[in-house]
Amino acid sequence: MLRRAGALVGIASFVVFMAACSQSDVGITTAVKTKLAVDDTVKATKIDVDTKDGVVTLSGTVDTAEAKSHAVEVARHTKGVSSVVDQLSVAPPAVATSGVSEALTDTAITTAVKAALLADPLSSALKVHVDTSNATVTLTGTVKSDEQKARAEEVAKTTAGVSSVINNLKVVPKKSKK
Repeated sequence: MLRRAGALVGIASFVVFMAACSQSDVGITTAVKTKLAVDDTVKATKIDVDTKDGVVTLSGTVDTAEAKSHAVEVARHTKGVSSVVDQLSVAPPAVATSGVSEALTDTAITTAVKAALLADPLSSALKVHVDTSNATVTLTGTVKSDEQKARAEEVAKTTAGVSSVINNLKVVPKKSKK
């Protein structure tokens, strides 16, 4: 009986402590950080949370405008928060190191074309050699039909970074067995 009473007193103390902490600035900060950490929309590791007299300040960066507004809403709906100061910024999308207009390298274009040909069920990529120079793709090798030749050229032309295609593929029809 004494043991049970001690447990109940311990639980009651914990509840009172948590209730008191949730209304303190530290408790509010912890509650907001916890809610942000479990939220799928917001990357909480990039957000700093500070609380002073119930006013929560969010600073740092998020990936999208949606994540920014969602983080503010999560903070606003946390018990003990009187208002939220939004100092979050939306990170610009990742770009190539020298700017958005940077062209893909010839090696990257060759890899992308080859991958696209392999993924395309209508082209016969296994016998197609791809070479790229100054974003101009040259296709060599053999295919079984004019349709496969045209399809390989179309796949290459629609690959990112390709400026033009030189189609040197040879059509070698499949020999029929006699």
